[in-house]
Amino acid sequence: MRTHTKETQQSLTPEKALEILKEGNERFVNNLKANRNLLQQVNETSEGQFPFATILSCIDSRTSAELIFDQGLGDIFSIRIAGNILNEDILGSMEFGCKAAGSKLLVVLGHTKCGAIYGACNHVDMGNLTTLLKKVKPAMDSEKDTPEGERTGSNDKFVYNVTVNNVNHVLDRIRKESPILADMEKNGEIKIVGGMYDVETGQVTFYEGAA
Repeated sequence: MRTHTKETQQSLTPEKALEILKEGNERFVNNLKANRNLLQQVNETSEGQFPFATILSCIDSRTSAELIFDQGLGDIFSIRIAGNILNEDILGSMEFGCKAAGSKLLVVLGHTKCGAIYGACNHVDMGNLTTLLKKVKPAMDSEKDTPEGERTGSNDKFVYNVTVNNVNHVLDRIRKESPILADMEKNGEIKIVGGMYDVETGQVTFYEGAA
């Protein structure tokens, strides 16, 4: 697998960039790896980087985007934070990845059995984590299927629904709070999609429209 150059990055369409991630995840699920020389990629990226995708995912130790999409050095900008939540710094990083550095795809990747989502659903109050978990609250509020009394982290269905809502909430915020990224998507320069990683199977399901 060759290292991306400015030319190969620019030649990709957003749709092709998404297809590359899908193919990489398929290899991962089937315990296959593309043939790449990582040390050679260190040398080839020493003077510059041209990632084709920017991915926001959770800090969960099971969800390394480079591994689950079978990508090498210089292929993706990886932004990681508990609960794959959004703030101004992350939004700025996304703008850098896409507008300044040429990524063709922006992915918000949630995952099943997310500790941050469980914590939010259980109203965990612990230092600075409290502020972070509050950013999940809109995803909880928009979950209308679960009755009062069952809206806790012990209800796996509720937690899953909130996890999906959280991905969509972040996608909505990106489009509303970043005119730069919204315009790029509108003009077909990038594709903005959500996804869900299943920690039991390794499979990623993409949300290309409404989840």
